[in-house]
Amino acid sequence: MEYSIVAILALLILLIINYDIIRTKTKRAAYIAYRRFLLVVAVYFISDIFWGILYEAKLIAAVYADTVVYYIAMAAAVFLWTQAVIAYLNENNTFTHALYYAGWVYMFFDIITLAVNFFIPIKFYFDKDGIYHACTIRYIALLIQILLFLVTSLYILIFSSHTDKKIRHRHLTIGVFGIVMSLLIILQTVYPLLPLYSIGYLLGTCIVHTFILERQKEDYREELEELISRDKTQKMELGSTRQLVYTDILTGVKSKYAYIETKLKIDERISTGELKEFAIAVFDLNNLKTINDTQGHDAGDKYIKDSCCIICRQFQHSPVFRIGGDEFVALLEGEDFKNRETLIETFNLQMEENLHNGREVISCGMEEFDPEHDINFSNIFERADKKMYNRKRILKGIKKQDS
Repeated sequence: MEYSIVAILALLILLIINYDIIRTKTKRAAYIAYRRFLLVVAVYFISDIFWGILYEAKLIAAVYADTVVYYIAMAAAVFLWTQAVIAYLNENNTFTHALYYAGWVYMFFDIITLAVNFFIPIKFYFDKDGIYHACTIRYIALLIQILLFLVTSLYILIFSSHTDKKIRHRHLTIGVFGIVMSLLIILQTVYPLLPLYSIGYLLGTCIVHTFILERQKEDYREELEELISRDKTQKMELGSTRQLVYTDILTGVKSKYAYIETKLKIDERISTGELKEFAIAVFDLNNLKTINDTQGHDAGDKYIKDSCCIICRQFQHSPVFRIGGDEFVALLEGEDFKNRETLIETFNLQMEENLHNGREVISCGMEEFDPEHDINFSNIFERADKKMYNRKRILKGIKKQDS
């Protein structure tokens, strides 16, 4: 019974701290994959609970059947963890493809060896006294698990060095999960009759909950608090109405404050599955620094206003935000979303013509929302921003050719 106590506690803690994840339905791929992983881990804990009870009672037939369920749940949990990591990374590269197929290969390997074990004890068996014995294949399976967890952790730890601080923190947490599981699996091979595997999942899921899921809630709360604080400060300083806070003073389009609030609302609509289609267009004004340095800031302000007018005329059915000195964002929905390709093509042609004529030049990048992979606004913005910088390089190349 002592063996089962750990699994009972692990199951209760998992269900309590992950109640929202298990209960809430969402279309976000990473959350769906992680929820499936948690449910299978719960099945694993249940089988581990019964294993301890049945093993002590010497009910060999029953404990054998439970051991089969135990190993299937163990394999499924490892498989679903690889799928959750792939969904979380949201990367289409060689590593994620290799991890995807490795997960499937391991799952089939475990099922096949369990089927063979009914006839030839290659994974485990119980002797005539009811004592459990692990076989070579069982240790090979654990070695594969260790490799899957370690390789995944190492990749994520390396991958995290190229991300911003907030995302890096979450990547490191997933890496720590894999390392913790690897260490506990190694110990499990040395002490096969101790519930070390359950302890590993208990620690791992608590780490993920504390440093990723709870941190995401905290980040959202901090963003809201920042918005509230900024709202109060702007009202005190400007003594103006709410409308002024949401309007950029120089250009008359929506302000960065409005942009942040809109971004949060879009994240909420994505998480509930309410938002089906939209696109983000990111703009950056070329040569603004040169104009400010050579002609003065009044000329620079005029350049900003004229450029903003061009954006608003082209995307007249979309809200436009000024999010920095020379940066703008347009959210394309409705008619502008349907005509997005034509709008971007026309806009880029106009910019090339302006480049030749010495007029305002604006680099633009557009990206669409992908409901299968995008879990928040930032995912789409980052891709659009990359396209914008690629466009900026193209325009610079055209300028060099002209000169």
